[in-house]
Amino acid sequence: MFHWNSVTLSDIILIMNVKYPLLIDGGLSYVLENQGCDLNHKLWSAKLLETDPEAIVKAHTTYLNSGARCIITSSYQASIPGFIEIGYTIAEAKKLLLKSVELAQIAINDFSKKVNYKPLIAASIGSYGAYLADGSEYHGNYMVSDEMLYEFHLDRIQLLDSSKADFFACETIPSFREAKVLSEILKQTNKSAWISFSCKDGNSLNDGTKIDQCASFFSNHPKIIAIGVNCTDPKYISSLIKLIKTKSKEKKIVVYPNSGETYHSMSKTWSGGSKFDFVSSVQQWLALGADIVGGCCRVGPRQISSINEILKEA
Repeated sequence: MFHWNSVTLSDIILIMNVKYPLLIDGGLSYVLENQGCDLNHKLWSAKLLETDPEAIVKAHTTYLNSGARCIITSSYQASIPGFIEIGYTIAEAKKLLLKSVELAQIAINDFSKKVNYKPLIAASIGSYGAYLADGSEYHGNYMVSDEMLYEFHLDRIQLLDSSKADFFACETIPSFREAKVLSEILKQTNKSAWISFSCKDGNSLNDGTKIDQCASFFSNHPKIIAIGVNCTDPKYISSLIKLIKTKSKEKKIVVYPNSGETYHSMSKTWSGGSKFDFVSSVQQWLALGADIVGGCCRVGPRQISSINEILKEA
C-alpha cells in the first residue's frame, strides 16, 4: 500500500510512470485569455470554476497535448475567504475549490485514453497576495499577522489535502515569512508539496530574503519534495538554481519562470519582454540541476511543446 506521507518525487515518477525530468504546464490564464475568457476579476481564472468550467478543462488539455506530464490546478487565486467575499457560502466555496482538482482530473482522464501514462495533478496554493489581487505577491508586504496568514492557508490546504491531487504546488511565494507559515501547515498534511518562490533578481526573493536561506530552511522538511522558483524573469533562473543547489542537495529543484515581461498591477497588463531565449535556456537549467521545468505567466503551449522536444532529445 502506497502512503502519501512518505512520498518522494522519485516515488511519484516511478509509480505514476511519468517521464523524468518532469515537464509541467505553462500559464493557465494565458491560454484561457487566448480562448476568449475575460479574467478581469478578483478571482482571476478561478471565477471560471463556476461560470465556464469547460474552458478550464480545455486549457488543461491544451497543455497535456503540448507534452506536459503534470498540470497545476486553477486554484491559485481561489480561496474560501475570496469566494465568501463575493457572495458564496462556505459550502459553495469549498465545493468550488475541490472542483479545481476535479476539472484537472477530467482533462487527464480523457487525455490518458490516448497515451500509455497518466499525468500528475499539482494543487495550486497561491500566496496571500493572490487573494488580495493587488499585485502584492510581487512584494509580500501584506501587513497582516502570522496568525492570519496561517488561518488563511490552513483551511484551503486541509480541504485540498482530501482531494485527488497528487501533491501541492505552493507557488509564487514572495516572502520568507509566508514560507515559514506554509512550512508549519505542510508538516501536518498527508500530501507532499513543492514550494517555489517569486524572485526579484538572481539572488533574492521579492521581499529581499536570500534564496539560499530559504533553500536551507526547507532542506530537511519532511513534506517538501522540491524547492524552486516561478513567476520570475527567466534571466535569473540559472543563478537561482546554483544558489538553491548549494543549500539543498537532497531536494529536487523546480523552475517555471514567466516570460520576462513586467506586470502592472494597477492596469493588470504586461509590458516589455525579456530578450532571454526561454526555451533554449532549459538545457542549461537542466544541466545545472533542475528536475521539474515549465512556465508561468505569459508562457504558453508553444513553449511547453518546444521544451518537450528538448526533453525527448535529451
